[in-house]
Amino acid sequence: MRVSIHTHARCLPAPLVGAAIGAAAIALLIGAGLLIDRWPFGFDRSIILGLRAWGGPRWLRFAAIDVTALGSVTVLSLVVAAVTVVLLVQRLWLTALATVIACASVSWMIDLAKWEVARPRPTLVSHLVEADHASFPSGHAAGSAAIYLTLAALASQVTPDRRLRRALLVMAILLAGMIGCSRVYLGVHWPSDVLAGWSFGTIWALAWWLTTAGLRASVGGEP
Repeated sequence: MRVSIHTHARCLPAPLVGAAIGAAAIALLIGAGLLIDRWPFGFDRSIILGLRAWGGPRWLRFAAIDVTALGSVTVLSLVVAAVTVVLLVQRLWLTALATVIACASVSWMIDLAKWEVARPRPTLVSHLVEADHASFPSGHAAGSAAIYLTLAALASQVTPDRRLRRALLVMAILLAGMIGCSRVYLGVHWPSDVLAGWSFGTIWALAWWLTTAGLRASVGGEP
């Protein structure tokens, strides 16, 4: 049995389009910056030192630690597993398969980028949480953007309600944004690490939306 293809499954969601445009602009800016400067960029230093000098209210540190955990490998894996189970129960086989492949493969790409660039983590301020491996791109920012946005993007292809589709994408964008900001506040990433992570993750989600939409069209829906 096949589910008919709805119009929304063939039209890019506006929030994803906007995020993708922003991601492309960020990628161009970072690339151009590398041609005329070396990292850390001037804004990297200014933002990290400014945030640490400000400090913020006492509760903010604990909130940042809680938020940053939402981008950890453990939490992201649990979220993907839970969503995949829901999709399988609903017999959305194509969406479930795309979800697993897209979310499982992204970690390899992030690790490859970290290994190739091998950028050290910032040492201007003390780290408020433990962090290892290379700094660029931010794994939390890239992983959360890629996975939360991919989940929301693929869900938009099988969700008839337009307001719900947009709400899912907006929530995914905001969540990835908060996770990335928490990494800078905690002192474990340069802002450009996070910007690059957001850019990569957003483009990854867009690529998987397009791939899955093409496959869905070729097979006539959910096979």
